[in-house]
Amino acid sequence: MSDYITLNHGSGGRASSELIQEVFIKSFGSGDDFLTDSAILTFSGNKIAFTTDSFVVNPVFFPGGDIGKLSICGTVNDLAVSGAIPKYISISFILEEGLPVGDLKKITESIALEAKIAKVKIVTGDTKVVPKGKCDKIFINTTGIGIFNDDLEHLSQGGKINPGDKIIVNGTLGDHSVAVLGARNEIDFNVDVKSDCACLNHLIADILDKGIKVKFMRDITRGGLATILNELARMKNLGIDINEKEIPVVESVMGICEILGFDPMYLANEGKVLLVVDPDDADRTIQSLRNHALGYLGVVIGEVVNDHPNMVIGRTRVGGKRIIDSLQGEQIPRIC
Repeated sequence: MSDYITLNHGSGGRASSELIQEVFIKSFGSGDDFLTDSAILTFSGNKIAFTTDSFVVNPVFFPGGDIGKLSICGTVNDLAVSGAIPKYISISFILEEGLPVGDLKKITESIALEAKIAKVKIVTGDTKVVPKGKCDKIFINTTGIGIFNDDLEHLSQGGKINPGDKIIVNGTLGDHSVAVLGARNEIDFNVDVKSDCACLNHLIADILDKGIKVKFMRDITRGGLATILNELARMKNLGIDINEKEIPVVESVMGICEILGFDPMYLANEGKVLLVVDPDDADRTIQSLRNHALGYLGVVIGEVVNDHPNMVIGRTRVGGKRIIDSLQGEQIPRIC
């Protein structure tokens, strides 16, 4: 690990993992801790999911959303993929001197609307103002609490995954990263690219309520799909085979990626979930996804295998094979 913090340490890739292991885990916990989106805690005999997140996206407004909507969606999704029902959120603001009050009102209105859609309550918060130049307009920190109605806390740890289980995503990859990139650099792509920022808790609840045997869930944010698949492979000491031709990517996003040299497998999303399900339930999962506005492009993209443990192998769009590693370095900074 390097002696100084770089932007790579916030990418969600290998540098982020090293930072967590070498600094935070060594200081705050044991090396055996599961690094999941939410902590699962037992309180008075009941289990709750507990998560926290910070949002520093630049710019704060982008096609399809803003930092306020993003803060609610990111927090809700971290709870939902842990198998919990999101209930309560705290939200704190660090505001830069000179921020237009009109912009702050737009952001808070966006927060309120998204919380209403997700059916969560904002119950507490805090506000700090710092001198101009000490913050980039507005930073937001959240904490979320969710409850469990069923024995689903195994989902975030993938404890029941077996070879043959199918890997599914609910829609197209890369939309959020490309939308933020265009807004940040005022690039006119001449195509309508919008962030996929959305709360996934209702979509996930529809699947779980059907009794579908879901083995693992993770929202596909920093580090992209590739990094999550690698974390999963190493977590279970199993291999993963991916059919890249099946991975949905909007044509305009794919074209922009080809021009700029990006791989959609590594781009962040804010409304996409990866699910690992029992092979007998794969068709039911796809049917459930496609009945929902946020999952109508849901598709099986691969499966868990015994071969090549701890590795992710992709079958390319031209029929070859390649090793898909975790994100190395930084592709597009400040996407959340």
